[in-house]
Amino acid sequence: MHQNPLLVILGPTASGKTKLAVRLAEALNGEVISADSRQIFKGMDIGTGKDLNEYVINGKAIPYHLIDHKQAGERYNVNEFKEDFYNVYTVLTDKHVLPILCGGTGMYVHSILQNHEYTAIPVNHELRDSLKELDLSLLKAKLSNYPSEFTKQADQSSHKRMIRAIEIAEYLAHNDLQIIERPPINPLVIGLTSDVALRRQKVIDRLELRFNEGMIDEVKRLLDEGVTKDDLIFYGLEYKFIAAYLFDELTYSELKERLAVAICQFAKRQMTFFRKMEKDGVKINWFNTELNSDDLFEAVLATYKSYGMQFVNV
Repeated sequence: MHQNPLLVILGPTASGKTKLAVRLAEALNGEVISADSRQIFKGMDIGTGKDLNEYVINGKAIPYHLIDHKQAGERYNVNEFKEDFYNVYTVLTDKHVLPILCGGTGMYVHSILQNHEYTAIPVNHELRDSLKELDLSLLKAKLSNYPSEFTKQADQSSHKRMIRAIEIAEYLAHNDLQIIERPPINPLVIGLTSDVALRRQKVIDRLELRFNEGMIDEVKRLLDEGVTKDDLIFYGLEYKFIAAYLFDELTYSELKERLAVAICQFAKRQMTFFRKMEKDGVKINWFNTELNSDDLFEAVLATYKSYGMQFVNV
């Protein structure tokens, strides 16, 4: 039997992660820890697909963590997530409750599985402001000026990540990085995937449902409560595009069309990140969501049992 188990359910948006995680939690004496960078905020419910009713199964409420943990309008980063995760993880494992980490924010999941120390390096706003107008080639040239030991883990795939890489290298050039001892974790990582066309249709169908449930009114309410347009842009996707619509920068038809495209592109980026995690050494056991939900559950449960990581017999 593995000690300090962690069951991870990851996948792109609209892949059914929460439903599977909740069902597994009921079967395995587990509780769910969210790895979603936006469900952490109160009042951001429809746009983030929080769907809290999904945490009730067969009349039983499954406990969840790191949802509605911060106020809308606040900021939250990977290092804060790591601290919060390990606090919850320690409490659950001490009680012999199986922690089930569930979400699509790949950076959050990866920070736990790889325990990246660099997430603790603080933001340098002054440096970021000085770099934001530089193109990717100039940023790469600037990064190359730092010692290789400060840049060997740098993600150079985007403008934003290049700036973060320089920020990390600059910090390491002038500071010692404090290493925080973390409890050992034995993870079993389950990934949900599907045909691209099916994934796209699920995104479109769910988006239409969210509009019908009042997603635009939710964003109006957030603005009325003092959340700024810049905050909404920072939160991205639904909040960014609906804010543009509410400030008369998009028509309703443009909103729906462009948001659907953006979410599909986001799902593609999520899958790209998960594949990168595999290249970094994370073993992901992939399951196709085209399976009947019962068959999917049984297949994942069988994999869990064969891994021998449960606290209790199931």
